[in-house]
Amino acid sequence: MSPAERPGKPRLSLSRRLFLGAIVWSLIVVVGGVIAMTAAYRTQTVRILQQELDSTLVTLPRALEILPDGRVVDIEERLPSDSRFTLPLSGRYWAMIAIQDDRSFGADIRSQSVWDGPLPLPQDLASRALDAPGQTQYGNTRGPNDEELRVAVRSITVPNREHPILLMAAADRDVTDEGANQLRLILLTAMATLAGGTLLALWIGLRMALRPFDRVQNHIAEIREGQRARLDGDYPIEVQPLTDELNKLLDSNRKIVERSQTHVGNLAHALKTPLAVLRNEATGDTSLDDVVRRQTESMRANVDHYLKRAQAAARSEALGVRTEIAPVAAGLARLLNRLFEARGIEVTVEIAADRYVRIEQQDLEEMLGNLMENACKWAHSRVEVSCKRGQNGLMHIHIDDDGKGLAPEAREAAVKRGVRLDETAPGTGLGLSIVADISEMNGGNLELAESPLGGLRATITLRGR
Repeated sequence: MSPAERPGKPRLSLSRRLFLGAIVWSLIVVVGGVIAMTAAYRTQTVRILQQELDSTLVTLPRALEILPDGRVVDIEERLPSDSRFTLPLSGRYWAMIAIQDDRSFGADIRSQSVWDGPLPLPQDLASRALDAPGQTQYGNTRGPNDEELRVAVRSITVPNREHPILLMAAADRDVTDEGANQLRLILLTAMATLAGGTLLALWIGLRMALRPFDRVQNHIAEIREGQRARLDGDYPIEVQPLTDELNKLLDSNRKIVERSQTHVGNLAHALKTPLAVLRNEATGDTSLDDVVRRQTESMRANVDHYLKRAQAAARSEALGVRTEIAPVAAGLARLLNRLFEARGIEVTVEIAADRYVRIEQQDLEEMLGNLMENACKWAHSRVEVSCKRGQNGLMHIHIDDDGKGLAPEAREAAVKRGVRLDETAPGTGLGLSIVADISEMNGGNLELAESPLGGLRATITLRGR
């Protein structure tokens, strides 16, 4: 049965399940790793930037001078010496802001880099600094050049002045943010490449690791087709227990078939002997003797029929059987040519070599023997046996005769079980029934049709290899 014909919802193979799981885990590792490492880098760079701002705040009080009237002026030579504070809109700023009674911003002293406007200070950041004097508060705001600034603010109290002074330092964050973005791109590229290489190696490894199972599957198919008897390949140690168990199963199957054939043979012998004794005892001319002879003959025929059917059923379950058609048909033809030589019947076989069917040789002999003998009985002079390969690996074995043939309704009745084709001819009349049963047990069928020779064509269809 092909995978498409299997019932139920299709399931993913083991390799695809493992590979999909690896893909999901790789995505989690790559995305999560890039996010976590970028966030850690960004946090560290911001911490370093805040330390620089703190250093600037430490230098600003030394540049303050408080006049007796409370006004605040700067001492220029003590101002931060970083040249970026003198370059307009450089991204580095400082300011010292006087606070009024209502906590509003008064006069301020600021770096030249601020240029001609005040340094923007968020009100909430100023309030937090005023509420916690001496402690540095950090925040973000937009700078005079519309850049993103990291701001540090601290409030201090000075002599001769009732209200505190806010010290403020700010630095452009674009450099640190750009560094984080570059790091994220580098990490994403590196980890994606690493994950892709790992997945490729995993896929190749899975294909190589699962290859022994493909070999086991091919060997099992060869056993089913009769080309191999056991799984005797060189399998990896992980697969060897499976092949050992399959070999044990095959051995058990063969033993069951052999025991069944033995029991059936014993039963046949046990039944036939009493029937022969009864028939030999009924040698008189009385009506009782006649009844005994006819009934024992009928019983013997039925015993033969059902015993053959039982034997065929047991053999049909055996794995790894196949039989070449041509030698079997040729052997039967030689025998029948001698038996029907007096009537001038000629049996010919035209079957190519190397054509096999999945059936025990004994069953094939039983079917061909019945059909070829039946054809010889009704043929005028010719019986031909041929074989054609059909679709889906089926073999069609034709037995043709040049006799008078059968009407279509008679052909349909003849292949039914329990119906005798040759009521007036010698024999049990169970030949066609046995052939139909054996072919059906082996996945085939029996059909009757008009022969090209003018008589009857019997066709056995069986599975080839």
